[in-house]
Amino acid sequence: MAANRSRYAQVRGFVAADGREPLFKGGRARQIGAASGVLEYIVKGDDRLDLLARYFYVDSRKWWRILDANPEIVCGADLSLDDYVGSTILIPRATESGGGQ
Repeated sequence: MAANRSRYAQVRGFVAADGREPLFKGGRARQIGAASGVLEYIVKGDDRLDLLARYFYVDSRKWWRILDANPEIVCGADLSLDDYVGSTILIPRATESGGGQ
């Protein structure tokens, strides 16, 4: 279960179609609106999501904003973008209008 202030707090859990215990006990993906991308960025060889977040947002913990804006990106715990070198990704605003994080 996510903390009350977590961006995952309102996420629904997986439910098996036949009503049995689901194989995966995590949550479904959050509903994400259209990316408010203000920059297009071409991924370079040593790029990682946390390093891009530090550069663009001055906060390496906001890497998830870049991931939310680019749902085609799949990365592991190292946050590496090695598989996307040469690809163009969106870098959204640091916060949504209305003060969201």
